Amino acid sequence: MSVVFEISHSEIYEYSSIDTIQNWDSIRQLNLIIALEEEFQISIPDEEIGNMVNYKIIYHVILEALENKIP
Repeated sequence: MSVVFEISHSEIYEYSSIDTIQNWDSIRQLNLIIALEEEFQISIPDEEIGNMVNYKIIYHVILEALENKIP
């Protein structure tokens, strides 16, 4: 998140969201999804992408994708 939104790690916390990160826009949202899919080698379902508007939700979507990942 820090790379995509061009902020320091210390600015990202449990309640970070589209409302608390000034650089969070629709283009960076898509860049974040692509970066997460590449980093974790997962596929995030399209229906989840629009819901990924804060750190907690992103965390849970990644966990779910990792649990459902076929080795």
